[in-house]
Amino acid sequence: MTQQLAPLVPAPQQAPAPAPRARDPFFDNAKFLAILLVVVGHTIVGLRGTVETAETLYFFIYSFHMPLFVVITGYFSKGFAGGKNRTRKLVAGVAAPYLVFEVAYSLWEWHFNDKPKLVISLLDPIYLVWFLLALLLWRLSTPFWLKVRWPLAIAVAVSLLGYTGPLSSHLDMHKVLGLVPFYVLGLCLRPEHFDMVRGSRTRLAGALILVGGFLVAWWAKDRMNYQWLYWWDSNKDLGVDNLTGTVMHLALMVAACVLLFAFLAVIPRGRTWFTPLGSATIYTYLLHGFLTKFMQFQEWDHLEWLQNIWGMLGMIACALIVGTVLCTQPVIRLTRWAVEPRTDWLFREEPRPATAK
Repeated sequence: MTQQLAPLVPAPQQAPAPAPRARDPFFDNAKFLAILLVVVGHTIVGLRGTVETAETLYFFIYSFHMPLFVVITGYFSKGFAGGKNRTRKLVAGVAAPYLVFEVAYSLWEWHFNDKPKLVISLLDPIYLVWFLLALLLWRLSTPFWLKVRWPLAIAVAVSLLGYTGPLSSHLDMHKVLGLVPFYVLGLCLRPEHFDMVRGSRTRLAGALILVGGFLVAWWAKDRMNYQWLYWWDSNKDLGVDNLTGTVMHLALMVAACVLLFAFLAVIPRGRTWFTPLGSATIYTYLLHGFLTKFMQFQEWDHLEWLQNIWGMLGMIACALIVGTVLCTQPVIRLTRWAVEPRTDWLFREEPRPATAK
């Protein structure tokens, strides 16, 4: 009966395609302010031994800035497992720029650091390019994390076990495995979780936590090896047994989570003058290293007149300006070929579906 009447029912009009989802300014604001922390950290590294405030600030920034980026990256990687053209996007957005900047930074260091031999190793990423390689491996593992039970607990266990013994230096596996809990945490987070850090009370609590974190960094900088904050050494390399190393790494994960959510709590929710820049933070990340490395190769950060609080503030101001400029449209237009290279030529055209005659 239903089949007989069905042709008599007028076909409903096709619903209009949903409008594209607007970008949330909160995340663009967070990414922009977070990338400025990265640039500042790389800029003041040479002042650690002589300026106590610089050492404290460096320690504080490194305690949560990369976990913050990895969490946000994981949050926006949920669609990778089932996304359309995910292979093309992975190659164009991660693999291709990894190749470009691995070669570019190797050439940069070989030329300006007076290295006798040019070394380019795709399995041993140079400087900050490690993040692209890690992102490639994390995104390839995304389907597993989205389907397995207790993904965060498994990721934490994998991370902690990874530090109990030696791993190959290739692919930066200690760092890839060590930071994977933050990527999985991002995959597990939903919009309502970020809503929990909104509001004036949470903003005040976040600011107080960040101030407390800075004070703890001031206390810990003379008592703790900062190599812990790089996430790339085994427990043995750090001079501790596996029990102590496991407890320490777990404590660092908890501290990083507390600080990164405190940081997110103070982020502006609405549009600001820097909100549009937050969509281009990958440009600042990949490009600023040429300037900071050149400064280190020339030993400008060891100049005597910079070894004081005013020199540090001047370097921070320069870092903020550089970090902002590298997110702007003129820089994007000039360097898009390297940061977002076109890779359509690499793939075969997909056959069109046959139409019924």
